[in-house]
Amino acid sequence: MTKNIRIKYFSDQIERLDYIDGKSDWIDLRSSEDVELKQGDFKLIPLGVAMELPQGYEAHVVPRSSTYKNFGVIQANHMGVIDSSYCGDNDMWYMPVIAMRDTVIHVNDRICQFRIMENQPKLSFSEVEHLKGEDRGGFGSTGKN
Repeated sequence: MTKNIRIKYFSDQIERLDYIDGKSDWIDLRSSEDVELKQGDFKLIPLGVAMELPQGYEAHVVPRSSTYKNFGVIQANHMGVIDSSYCGDNDMWYMPVIAMRDTVIHVNDRICQFRIMENQPKLSFSEVEHLKGEDRGGFGSTGKN
């Protein structure tokens, strides 16, 4: 079933979002302004869109695989989560970045990507003395290869 997402664009200079069925369910987002950063600078990169996500859904925003190679930036919060309550007329999406080298990001550069996920179901927790699963050897125990 296709979900319809209401979207507002803040710039006529960025390409409109496009879902490419069968290729990937991640959708590219673009910088909506030119940004020049010096190594160590922090910046919220404006993505030029606001959306009304369906109730019970959230968007996960992450860098593209080429973002660091092409622009030398890392996402400051590693993954952005935008919930359905962030849907006002001025709730533009941003990507918080830290520049690892001097760089320039231009209008319409594909800087990150997102996907829409259903919210986690309600959970409860039961404290126990022992778990039933087999021990794997602790954190980082799967080896170096």
